[in-house]
Amino acid sequence: MNRHSIPIIPETPNVAAAVYYPDQNPPYTRPEPLRPPAGAPNVLLIMIDDVGFGAPSAFGGPCRTPTAERLAETGVKYSRFHTTALCSPTRAATLTGRNHHSVGMGVISEMANAAPGYNGTRPASAATVARVLQGNGYATGAFGKMHQTPTWETTAAGPFDRWPVREGFDKFYGFLGAESDQFTPVLYEDFTMVDLPKTPQEGYHLSEDLVDHAIEWVEGVNTMDPDKPWFCYLPFGACHAPLQVPDRYLDKYVGEFDHGWDRQREITLQKQKELGVVAPDTELAPWAPGLPHWDELDDDQKKVSARLMELYAAFLEHTDDEVGRLVDRLQEMGVLDNTLVLYMMGDNGASAEGGMEGSFNYLAGLNGYKSATSDVRARYDELGTETSYPHYPASWALALDTPYQWAKQVASHYGGTRNGLIAHWPKGIDKPGIREQWHHCVDITPTILEAAGIPAPTSVDGVTQKPMEGVAMNYTFAEPDAEERHTTQYFEIFGNRGIYDHGWTAVTAHRAPWLMATHGLELTPMSEDRWELYDTSVDWSQARDLADEHPEILARLKEKFLVEAAKYQVLPLDDRTVGRHATAESRPPHPMMGRKTLTLYPHMNGLVEKAAPTFFNRSYTLTASLGSVADGMLVSLGGRFGGFALYILDSVPVYCYNFSGGGRTFVRGRNPLAPDAREVSVHFEYDGGGIGKGGTATLSVDDEVVSEGRIEKTTRAIFSMNEQLDVGINRGSPVAEEFADTDTGTFRYGGKLNSVTVDLRSTRDVVSAEEREKISLAVH
Repeated sequence: MNRHSIPIIPETPNVAAAVYYPDQNPPYTRPEPLRPPAGAPNVLLIMIDDVGFGAPSAFGGPCRTPTAERLAETGVKYSRFHTTALCSPTRAATLTGRNHHSVGMGVISEMANAAPGYNGTRPASAATVARVLQGNGYATGAFGKMHQTPTWETTAAGPFDRWPVREGFDKFYGFLGAESDQFTPVLYEDFTMVDLPKTPQEGYHLSEDLVDHAIEWVEGVNTMDPDKPWFCYLPFGACHAPLQVPDRYLDKYVGEFDHGWDRQREITLQKQKELGVVAPDTELAPWAPGLPHWDELDDDQKKVSARLMELYAAFLEHTDDEVGRLVDRLQEMGVLDNTLVLYMMGDNGASAEGGMEGSFNYLAGLNGYKSATSDVRARYDELGTETSYPHYPASWALALDTPYQWAKQVASHYGGTRNGLIAHWPKGIDKPGIREQWHHCVDITPTILEAAGIPAPTSVDGVTQKPMEGVAMNYTFAEPDAEERHTTQYFEIFGNRGIYDHGWTAVTAHRAPWLMATHGLELTPMSEDRWELYDTSVDWSQARDLADEHPEILARLKEKFLVEAAKYQVLPLDDRTVGRHATAESRPPHPMMGRKTLTLYPHMNGLVEKAAPTFFNRSYTLTASLGSVADGMLVSLGGRFGGFALYILDSVPVYCYNFSGGGRTFVRGRNPLAPDAREVSVHFEYDGGGIGKGGTATLSVDDEVVSEGRIEKTTRAIFSMNEQLDVGINRGSPVAEEFADTDTGTFRYGGKLNSVTVDLRSTRDVVSAEEREKISLAVH
């Protein structure tokens, strides 16, 4: 059997046919089903989002993770494992075995541009591990956050080549974007958006739903074909913001973080030394410049900051408990012993994107609206519930990345890239314990293939494959002290860059992650960045900069970084976040393709914001064509934390604008609609003169004005990460609370809705190049 080329073509016996069946000799036989090599294990790959090395208790952190600890007791715990420092890049590298720039994912998929290393499009020459396993007879399923499908390929027109079920997964249930509301997510099953199985009031939470589906899928495969191994990929949306947890977890950590982030770093480092996941002489790395220490806060700031950290810890514990529920079920089924569990506790370092003081609705911060402690304090009791969209202050990220410098996005330092990894496989790992070999997420795919006895293919679906760029970790399973094999690795995100080479690291932190959506930010030119040098064979946490002592080593490593960067499509370096899509040449494809009008139908899936017409800083008209009059949603974009909706409630037409910075404006008709009404429309006339300005909304029925209202401020750049432009339904959270409990929150249109037309033609929809750069916000 030639496993180097997928699909595998079975050998067909050359049997001559007899004239009559009684004379057939030899008889015809059916081909054997395609199977991987004997003994190939099931594979469970778990990825938790935005978890720093110093967060889980399994690695000395304050967040209780009993499942991780249980798996580590009879498995191996990697103390020098690394990611790329950002969501999409880590996922792409993990699933392909190639560096993130090599597969076009130098940044998150929403920020793609035309450069090969940043185009957001995985090439066919880098098939996923799911496709390779599928081609070798595995059942494959993915449940959770993917964040690799190009946004311009998410519409009904496709193409669908980079959707999960075309990337090698037989089954997909989850979401495609960067983050999700945990109580009212917008989810796909394969290619179709689905309704949630229950409401938040009935106890819905996304992490629990994902595990439910994973368990059901594994049970189905194992029941119907017990000899067929499976690959289950479970990338949680947790613990990415928003920090939303079930009620029973809300108060699990009350009072446990009142000592603050500085003290927490000391406590965590001591526990890490006791566990042996850092060297005994490890020092706390320097504090990031610009972030406050705990003793600089006032009492309100301390109260809010501690509460937000309590929620994060509860979020992580809940997620780990859900992993435990899946592991328990595998054990009950008798399949855990021959299941390779790879538990990635983080796809990057802890997130510092919550701002200096944290936030009640951190989406507002992506639009440049700063959140103050007073805003969070005013709604303190709602934190963690479905009516909040919170994130903790950036300083907590440094504590959660103990003992390292920096955080998520900062690919130069280990605070952004070092994450805990646990491997559990009773039939394949006979020497449990800690492993100190240096490894990277690009090594996950080669590890899975080696465990299964499957070679990296040279051809998949007729396309010659790029060589694997990762190194299998299996040699460490039986040899705790084996010499490490991944000896050189570059890093780069947003100009934060560095290189690891045989124990040395040369690094430069170019931009702080809490400045991602800062207007008018002037950065030091990348050519003038100051590089640091660390000998991590004796300095575990990159605490002692040796650049001045060993300039010759630093010069050699800087040159080696450029060699690696050229080899893996990192060049040209691009440090932009705000302004990355300011010019037509730098923008990714878009379904509007320069059109000013678009007619949508209620049978269609919703459009993610990045694939929908843009309604920011411009005038627009929304026109709903009615086949019959009833209550329900006509068209909506966004949800509870920012968006707009045109709907009919109690037979009265309503337009609601939900400003991301806070507050809703309602423009209501004065009278109920006549039974023969055929058209409801709203025209928003933008004031112009800059970004985020106000305007006037005019509501009309059959071309007759029925109401008018002033909207003083509008959102600058983004309503939501994962909610949609929907027609005839409100998926996700409600734009207006007045229909939140109607029809389980979806508020479907009860009559016949023919279509909704979006018209962007206006004399006031043009902004200057400078203003366009300001509103080209990056999402993460």
